[in-house]
Amino acid sequence: MSSNLATKLREGTKKSHSMAENVGFIKCFLKGTVEKNSYRKLVTNLYFVYSAMEEELERHQQHPIIAKIYFPVLNRKASLEKDLYFYYGPNWREQIEPSAAATAYIQRIHGISNSDPELLVAHSYTRYLGDLSGGQILKGIAQRGMNLSDGQGTAFYEFPEIADEKQFKADYRQAMNDLPVDEATADRIVDEANSAFGMNMKMFQELEGNLVKAIGQMLFSTLTRRRTKGSTEELATSEG
Repeated sequence: MSSNLATKLREGTKKSHSMAENVGFIKCFLKGTVEKNSYRKLVTNLYFVYSAMEEELERHQQHPIIAKIYFPVLNRKASLEKDLYFYYGPNWREQIEPSAAATAYIQRIHGISNSDPELLVAHSYTRYLGDLSGGQILKGIAQRGMNLSDGQGTAFYEFPEIADEKQFKADYRQAMNDLPVDEATADRIVDEANSAFGMNMKMFQELEGNLVKAIGQMLFSTLTRRRTKGSTEELATSEG
């Protein structure tokens, strides 16, 4: 039985993908305006989100559905720890806490893990495929925008254990298309992926205040005026 879940997810989250890339913080980022204070807050939130997600995926690695898309080489927690060390220094753990939006996101991950673990597939898809699709572009933008030398503060975008990211994405999508899920479960996973996009958007929106303070309202308004089809979205769909 083939569920064609990856195909359903790509089609069923197109609108959410576009909306996420039109959040002001992301539009500024894609145009090269990256401000260190708001960026390190994003890294902080991602650290807490990935810690929760990876803990729950590991807990359910024998689950008949999760087992088929459980790839520890995707784990981001350790790379985010490296980045937090870079941005905050050796006592980074005492300086960080998740924002309100990140806390709600984390609670959702733990909640579904207890009640409907198969929905974790949606969170895995939303974050990891995005990381693999746009990661290298975003890494370059972050380096230029914050004047970073190679490897400093951008470990999040590095997948040293994956030799061929394009091939890995194809294998990952194939594994998702082959998942033993019925139509109703597939629909619930697509709904959950749209919720995950919404939770990511809320995290991005929280950061806009910091960004506006740093770059000024006028520049922020100029950068975010037009709706755009973001480059990472084109990447994700062109390779699908």
